[in-house]
Amino acid sequence: MNSRALVLKIFVILVAVIILARLFHLQILDDRYKIFANNNVLRHEVQYPPRGEVYDRNGEFLIQSRETYDLMVVPRDTKGLDTALLCQVLGIDMEIFHREYKKAENYSQRRPSVLFKQLPKETKLKFDEFNFPGFYTQYRTVRSYPRKIAGNLLGYVGEVNQKNIEADPYYRSGDYIGVSGIESAYEKYLRGEKGVKIQLVDVHGIPKGSYADGMYDSLAVPGASIVCTIDSRLQALAEELLEGKVGSVVAIEPATGEILVMASSPTYDPDKLVGRQLGNNYAELLRDPYRPLINRAVQSWYPPGSTFKLVNALISLQEGTNSASDSYPCNHGYPYGRGVKCHGHHSPVNLTAALQTSCNAYFCYTFRNLVDNSKYGSVKDGFDVWYDYVESFGFGRKLDSDFRSEINGTLPTRERYDRIYRGSWSSMTILSLAIGQGEIGATPLQVANLVATVANRGYYYIPHVVKSIEGRDSIDNRFYERHYSKVEKKHFDVVANAMWKAVNEWGTATGAFVKGWDVCGKTGTAQNPQGNDHSTFACFAPLDDPKIAISVYIENGGFGATIAVPLAKLLLEQYLTGEVQSQDVYDRVRGININYSKAYGQ
Repeated sequence: MNSRALVLKIFVILVAVIILARLFHLQILDDRYKIFANNNVLRHEVQYPPRGEVYDRNGEFLIQSRETYDLMVVPRDTKGLDTALLCQVLGIDMEIFHREYKKAENYSQRRPSVLFKQLPKETKLKFDEFNFPGFYTQYRTVRSYPRKIAGNLLGYVGEVNQKNIEADPYYRSGDYIGVSGIESAYEKYLRGEKGVKIQLVDVHGIPKGSYADGMYDSLAVPGASIVCTIDSRLQALAEELLEGKVGSVVAIEPATGEILVMASSPTYDPDKLVGRQLGNNYAELLRDPYRPLINRAVQSWYPPGSTFKLVNALISLQEGTNSASDSYPCNHGYPYGRGVKCHGHHSPVNLTAALQTSCNAYFCYTFRNLVDNSKYGSVKDGFDVWYDYVESFGFGRKLDSDFRSEINGTLPTRERYDRIYRGSWSSMTILSLAIGQGEIGATPLQVANLVATVANRGYYYIPHVVKSIEGRDSIDNRFYERHYSKVEKKHFDVVANAMWKAVNEWGTATGAFVKGWDVCGKTGTAQNPQGNDHSTFACFAPLDDPKIAISVYIENGGFGATIAVPLAKLLLEQYLTGEVQSQDVYDRVRGININYSKAYGQ
């Protein structure tokens, strides 16, 4: 018993010594907890990192970060404030000041809150000359756009909402986040990492220095810089040529899938969605009936029109339901059923001549030869074969690009036609698909991807807009993978050569000729029940070792050769030769302003 009592006494003494030693350390040697308990003398200031900057493929700035400051206030500490002087320094009306100050008081007397956002550096320097009790500035950055281009593509930054905060613990009220475009898609790289600075302040809220010599501070880590795939000179030219028109231009480097141009019209000055007028400017853009905030390249779908004949030609060759030498008559159209009209040209035509002249009748014959072929068992089974081929070219689904707002487009299914026609339909019922009309709809990006697939003779890389990210060896692996269509290379050679003849010998696309560059193209005039036809053109160059593939789509522009072809020609000249060579064509395209009053209710 004595032995046990001794052990217990020793244990109690040891515990008491440990507790006393810990109390001595906390109360005498380490004043950290005492100060933390007295929060009125410590101020935790978030250190916001500058967002990563964005360059074009040639190293030119597309987005920069500009220094700015938020004015913070702790209402409890503002006793003795010279309000008139502060308003004079800030250049702010007294009534506005009191209104915002009241909001801060209602939020909290003790906790800091933002009184005014995004003050310029010059105002911050004036503010620093005075010790306004309870006020301090917090470093932030805002975006600036040296080239004033690609607003829809680059996107913009806005204040986080509750949904953002709940989805990611990184964000707090008052933080900023990429809302659209590249800013949104690459937010986790561009935003950086926040730091913190702990300041000792007196009872009036005046800073007295860093707490513990900055031992507990952490530095903000700037966001990563991004090199974009865009050619800013080509992008600027595309936007210039689109002025006065509604539509889109997409250009892709076939060998990589890198997007060289993504222009949507009408667009907006990206600087409008920066700073204290962001809300007002956004509301104004939202009210615009022409919807400049919509990136038509990925968020609008249209009937592809005659550019889609490339797909039907390739499918018929692969399936053997037509050969390149088969000819069909055309006397201003396809004469059966309700008929399909066509413009005048020589007759009969084989595949090459049909692509050169964009013959509707030829493709009605070939479409029916495919869908009605007895080897499939039924028309519906033949249609399923056609559907699988079309989907392999990237239609009817997202391409999985780095645009989160990308839409699927439309590709009708067998089930959809069964619902529409109650199970009773034939190749004549859906004949408009032969010429890229009817229930099929494609985004300009999907059409650009189609022509890049033809340029590559059967495969494509997922189109993307970021070339490299600072601190990373590569971008997402999915952008390096080849995606093959279901058509063999030999058939693409036939179609590519026909596209070359359409531009370089005779055909509907001769207006895209660029000397020495073997341009290959296919025009399209997409029917539009709401007004004038849409003008479209898909091309690539050169025939061998292609460097660029372009899709142009102009709403209500008429024939493909009228606007889309000359516009693409100018982009080809700029990219392939380094300058616009055809000044007369440039003047003509720039001079075209389409009246959209009926289409857009103006």
